[in-house]
Amino acid sequence: MMKRLCVLISGSGSNLQALIDAIRAGAIAAEIVLVVSNRQTAYGLERAKQSSIPTLYFPFKKGQDRQQYDADLAEQIEGHQVDLVVLAGWMHILSPAFLDAFPQRVINLHPALPGMFSGTHAIERAYQAFQDGAITESGCMVHYAIPEVDMGAVITQATVPILPSDTLADFETRMHQTEHRILVAAVKQLVETSQP
Repeated sequence: MMKRLCVLISGSGSNLQALIDAIRAGAIAAEIVLVVSNRQTAYGLERAKQSSIPTLYFPFKKGQDRQQYDADLAEQIEGHQVDLVVLAGWMHILSPAFLDAFPQRVINLHPALPGMFSGTHAIERAYQAFQDGAITESGCMVHYAIPEVDMGAVITQATVPILPSDTLADFETRMHQTEHRILVAAVKQLVETSQP
């Protein structure tokens, strides 16, 4: 039976596109039943529409209660009977009000290795650390989302080298290529090993 995925995005949706392409190629036995963005201008919404995937623009309003937003978002997604929620460039920290609705079914892609560069701007911070001589490589991981940012159990990870000749753009490109690969691998693994 095909697993039902919901993908949450805030930006260009290149990781979403990697999943769309992998599903289309038959590499993942799943369907994306909903793409949600908290930003109306996120190009990922257009990518979803081009693939006839239902979309939802769900903005966080100024002054809104975070727990209530998360609970309302969970309710919207629950209506689609999803097996797995994929955070792919989703720029909003989710509280237990959301996470508890999908226990062990929310995964996050983060452009750093476990314990390194948690939170935002991880790619830029890793590049600067390399320039400062503090690290020789970085990486990315897919992990279960928990209330503590980027701290959940790791599903898969990969190192990404930083070359002395790299501009930030060079490093970003290499990071994104690796992100696409491990996100597809992680979703495939979870789809194939989850209970019917």
